Amino acid sequence: MKQDLSMIGLGLYSPSEAAALTNVPAPRIRRWLTGHQVGEKTYPALWRSQLEKFEVDGDQLYLSFLDLVQLRVADAFIREGVSAQKVRRAVEYGSKIVASDYPFASARFRTDGRTIVLHVLQDDGDEKLIDLFKSGQYLMQKVIEPSLKNLEFNEADIATRWWPLGKNKGVVVDPARQFGQPIDDASGVPTSVLAEAVQAEGSEAKAAKRYMVPVASVHRAVAFQQKLAA
Repeated sequence: MKQDLSMIGLGLYSPSEAAALTNVPAPRIRRWLTGHQVGEKTYPALWRSQLEKFEVDGDQLYLSFLDLVQLRVADAFIREGVSAQKVRRAVEYGSKIVASDYPFASARFRTDGRTIVLHVLQDDGDEKLIDLFKSGQYLMQKVIEPSLKNLEFNEADIATRWWPLGKNKGVVVDPARQFGQPIDDASGVPTSVLAEAVQAEGSEAKAAKRYMVPVASVHRAVAFQQKLAA
C-alpha cells in the first residue's frame, strides 16, 4: 500500500474496518462517501473522504479518523429518520457554522447541532422531524451524545481520540498511533495483533510474554476483538 508521509496522524481504515468499528455496513459506507446511482437518478456523496486526495491503492476507498467519527453521527441521524441527502446538506451547512470540513466530529456540534439540523429540515418543511428535533434534549440524548461519547477533542474542538469501550477499558483508537487501528493504550500494540497471538501461542499468558505486555492487556484485546466480530 502506497502511503504519503503527510497522511501520518490522520488514521487509515478500509470500509470493512470502518464497518467493524461503527456497525455501519461497508456497502453503505461506500455509497455515502462516493455517491451512487439508481436508474437515472444520481445521489452525490454525503461528503468526500479526507484521504481522497492521497494516492492510496489507486481508486480504493479509505477513511480517516475524522471520517470514522462523522460516519457514526451521520448514521445516528439517518436511523432517527433524517434522509441521507439531508445529512449531506447538514454537513455542508454545518461546515460553515463550526468552521470545519467535519462538523459532526467537532465538539461544537454539541451546542450548534440543533441549529444545523433544524435549518436543513426546514428547507423541505418536514414537520414531523422538525417537531421531533425542536427538543434540544431529544437531539442530545438520542443522537449527538451517544455518537460523540468517549471522544477526546483538541483545543480546536476537533476529535482526536476515541475510547470505544470507555477510557477505563484501556482500548483506544488514536490516529496518531498505529494509523488509528484499535490498540491497547498501555503498550501501543494493536488489539488484533494481541488477539492473533493468543490463537498462535495457545494462551493469553504466552501471548503476553511474546509481546512483553501484561496479561490484562491481552485479555482486553481479546475481549475487544470478540466484540468487533460479534
